[in-house]
Amino acid sequence: MNILDRYHAMEYGPAPEARNEADAWLAARDFGRALFIGGDWKAASGGKTFETSEPSSGKLLAKISDANAVDIDAAVAAATKALPKWSAASGYQRAKVLYAIGRAMQRHQRLFAVLETIDNGKPIRESRDIDVPLAIRHFIHHAGWAQALDKDFPGHRGVGVVGQIIPWNFPLLMLAWKIAPALAAGCTVVLKPAEFTPLTSILFAEICERAGVPKGVVNIVQGGPEAGVAIVNHPGVQKIAFTGSSEVGKIIRKATAGSGKKLSLELGGKSAFIVFEDADLDSAVEGLVDGIWFNQGQVCCAGSRLLVQEGIADALIAKVKTRMSRLRVGSPLDKNTDIGPLVDLTQLDRVKGLVAEGARQGAVCWQPDAALPSSGYYHLPTLATGVSPANILAQEEVFGPVLATMTFRNTEEAIELANNTRYGLAASVWSENVNLALHVAPQLKAGVVWVNGTNMFDAACGFGGYRESGFGREGGREGMFEYLTAKLPLGPVIKPATTSAQPVEQPDGDTIDRTAKLFIGGKQVRPDGNYSLAIATAKGKLAGEVGLGSRKDIRDAVSAARGAKAWPEATAYNRSQVLYYLGENLSGRAGEFAARLTELTGATPKAAREEVEQSIERLFLYAGLADKFEGRVHQPPARAVTLALHEPVGVVGIVAPDSSPLLGLISLVAPALAMGNTVVAVPSERYPLLATDLYQVIEYSDIPSGAINIVTGRSAELAGVLAKHDDVDGLWVFADAETCAKAEAESIGNLKRVWSGNGRSLDWASDEAAGDAFLRRAVEVKNVWVPYGD
Repeated sequence: MNILDRYHAMEYGPAPEARNEADAWLAARDFGRALFIGGDWKAASGGKTFETSEPSSGKLLAKISDANAVDIDAAVAAATKALPKWSAASGYQRAKVLYAIGRAMQRHQRLFAVLETIDNGKPIRESRDIDVPLAIRHFIHHAGWAQALDKDFPGHRGVGVVGQIIPWNFPLLMLAWKIAPALAAGCTVVLKPAEFTPLTSILFAEICERAGVPKGVVNIVQGGPEAGVAIVNHPGVQKIAFTGSSEVGKIIRKATAGSGKKLSLELGGKSAFIVFEDADLDSAVEGLVDGIWFNQGQVCCAGSRLLVQEGIADALIAKVKTRMSRLRVGSPLDKNTDIGPLVDLTQLDRVKGLVAEGARQGAVCWQPDAALPSSGYYHLPTLATGVSPANILAQEEVFGPVLATMTFRNTEEAIELANNTRYGLAASVWSENVNLALHVAPQLKAGVVWVNGTNMFDAACGFGGYRESGFGREGGREGMFEYLTAKLPLGPVIKPATTSAQPVEQPDGDTIDRTAKLFIGGKQVRPDGNYSLAIATAKGKLAGEVGLGSRKDIRDAVSAARGAKAWPEATAYNRSQVLYYLGENLSGRAGEFAARLTELTGATPKAAREEVEQSIERLFLYAGLADKFEGRVHQPPARAVTLALHEPVGVVGIVAPDSSPLLGLISLVAPALAMGNTVVAVPSERYPLLATDLYQVIEYSDIPSGAINIVTGRSAELAGVLAKHDDVDGLWVFADAETCAKAEAESIGNLKRVWSGNGRSLDWASDEAAGDAFLRRAVEVKNVWVPYGD
């Protein structure tokens, strides 16, 4: 074929990236001593190794040290030894180290890119132009956070030794996402890369040596499941940061329950790519290529569900097929390649199996007529049409180059289809009407929404999910909070409730019997089981009886909270006024509540009055903050702004303590309500009459029905029911240690956000038991990317 023929055919010749430097680096390394612990290179104590191979050919690249629990002990010991000096270093000192890492990576960025492509299989254009530059950006960006820490995060310090486990789809970038903020916060690190892709982490460890990272601050241990389990379970680790599958994330959540470890999980996704009829279809198609075929679809936020408005569906699908037929599948080191191999044969077999099952369930799977390379783990880009919402290709994360397509008629149906998944990581909205796009974005249950774009990332902008896509954020201000801790004012150790064993004497004289009901959906209702719980005064006499709530009552309360749309949809100013009114009405009955506190707890009249006044003050505090605890606007180095929106978590279950029973309850309920959440509260088991006395105050304070629901009963039992309920989005538990641990362990059904006191109460009267620390737990941060310009 001559030049003129090539011009008319518009075919590209091969443009291979040189790999000689990478091969020389591979040949010069002793990968049998690939564990970087305490600044030294070590072999695995058990002498085991694992193999890493080249996905494009299946050829062996290296045999890598396979760490075991003994090696993890050594790494944690090194990190623990280095922690005091590193955490005590000034922000400027840590900033210099982070900057040095970034600059050293810049000097070797081509080697990083080629190694990443050889080891992972992603096209060199992606490694060279996206992964490596963005990894460098994270270190230089977080150098700034290190120096600004005291000013921007007053009262916070690094959480301690951090265990980090990263996946194989973005080996270097995930490493940067994890290590950069940890070092900026003053933490030390034990990081385990994925077995499939260890090479760039080894090169990074060499960079740490050159950049002057103090010994033990960064420890990188290669290994498999044994090493990962050892990190998660190690008592010397104060935080676990994990990126990977939702299934493993649930195992980690359960394993860390009751340990007090801080936890962030960035898990799987099934992201919606929504195209409205007024979208620029050609731009949408190019966005779709980036959304689903970037990194062969091995992306947790891949736009793997195409939702297209009916009127343009045929036209868009035709354009997509035309574009797919021009995608180049081949060697990842060829600069013209669009789609490289999947990471391993096991991944290829999994993708093939899911496509076959999707076709069996009715999907029509189309692939372009293209030849695959004779060796390697390649899969053609696949378009599945006629996909029902229940089809496995619409519900399960394929993690391959497979696009499932569905149509919608109107905006409401598009939102419903987009949210019809257990995941909630990302979404993409395409429309030339910015009003429509910004109307849809807040209604999508996703931590990141891209408007007329996809797969946009930056170190200044948080990334993370809702639902089973995990919790916590990577990057930005919110990502820094994941590696910081603030001392909350601890109260006494909470002992298991003993109300059933309390002797209760009948009161003297003639009294009218009173049994308080539950408060569900804005009404007082009898408990489903028609059992009651006797409540004693401080002197052991009967103060009254309350309903003994059950699983059915919690179910009814959660249903009422889920259906209370008026509260989360109300403006922050409106919620503010209602909370002020609630405080005003409680103030009108302050004497009555103070007397009840004295009767039940034995507090002096002065102390009881102070607790009531502090409760009213808390309501006023959160009323005032309801319209002031707002999101931010980020300006990443791109033609876009990122709106970091604060959104309510959803339905929040609250299990309140016995200590300061009125103030403790209000200190938990008020911030949740202020941010637009609806609440199912289990009040103090020992002193629930203070909560039942609130019913009337709530009823005439303009709080919409279902916004707050109160179920009295056994705290431990009801906490477990809330933990297992998949329509509860968040759970705050201040109870005995066993109840807290069980709540965390049993929350894995939908990976709800759990805040536990770990068996300790708080000093609810202190200033630290109020404010931003509580409001941050009451919101999800959604980052909406809005591009601008031509």
